[in-house]
Amino acid sequence: MELLVSNYGSFLGKKSERLILKENGKVVNEIPFHDLEQVTIDTPGASLSTDLIRECVEHGVQISFLTPSGKPFAKLVSPYLTGTVITRREQLLAFADTRGITLAKLFIEGKLKNQVNVLKYFSKYRKSVDRELFEAVYTTISQIEQIAAQLSGIRGKCIGDVRGQIMSVEGRAGNLYWQGVKLLTGDKIDFPGREHRGSADPVNSLLNYGYGMLYRQVEGALILAGLDPFAGFLHVDRPGKLSLVYDFVEEFRQQVVDRVVVAMINKGTAVEMEEGMLSPATRRYLSDKINERLESQDKFQGKKYKLRTIIQSQARRVATFLRGEAKYRPFVGGW
Repeated sequence: MELLVSNYGSFLGKKSERLILKENGKVVNEIPFHDLEQVTIDTPGASLSTDLIRECVEHGVQISFLTPSGKPFAKLVSPYLTGTVITRREQLLAFADTRGITLAKLFIEGKLKNQVNVLKYFSKYRKSVDRELFEAVYTTISQIEQIAAQLSGIRGKCIGDVRGQIMSVEGRAGNLYWQGVKLLTGDKIDFPGREHRGSADPVNSLLNYGYGMLYRQVEGALILAGLDPFAGFLHVDRPGKLSLVYDFVEEFRQQVVDRVVVAMINKGTAVEMEEGMLSPATRRYLSDKINERLESQDKFQGKKYKLRTIIQSQARRVATFLRGEAKYRPFVGGW
């Protein structure tokens, strides 16, 4: 399971083989370490003991820290998880050859196919009740697919040669996708369109917090696969920027976060805002729903797996691709 700590002044400690969560000096939760996968703290003023940290490291439990808006700013993991030197050497070398191009194109291919499938998933219920809306969404889907087809013609010697072309495809398709989302949610809530930083409207606040949760899930998977989360291909290098996380997450945003957020809006779920941010109660609700989605199963390579497992498997496949041991195919969820 995953523990989310959102209340100011919370304390995390260890008692025997259990994690102890205290609020106002009282124990409010006890979880055996062998049942715990992740601890996420999104509140200022929380504290934790060093014996808790050591126990989490020994059990492979990652401790992630988010701002109240969902932006990850720290993670505690064992340094020995990043000891696979061969994988990292190949990852860095791939930046200067065609492997970087191949991965970048496949990440965006997966993203665009998942955008299409999420639009199909929500529009299929409108076919009989709102034919006009259904046709408008499918026009958008057709336009995304036409733009996605341009990926196959992009070629170069290294990612620096073609980054702009790939980003152009991704950007044009993305604008259409969010127009489709706006069509699907327009009668439920005012969605101004996708805004990344500083947005205070409910839909973008839900998306940004959800993506923050997904970032730390993806970062943990990449680290466990022996990859450097900072050494990406499509997203440019910058000190402190988790470029590979932002590359790899592209094929999972829609199936993990967007589906949850659009479903919440369409069901009329209350989205409470406090001082331009999601309220603690809304953050907990969204966190629970995203974790439910991560625990749900989807078809992948002929079998059904939990989405959380698929993310970890795909991270390992990135590593094996970089080492020249296997091909890489993006994950595309069903609809």
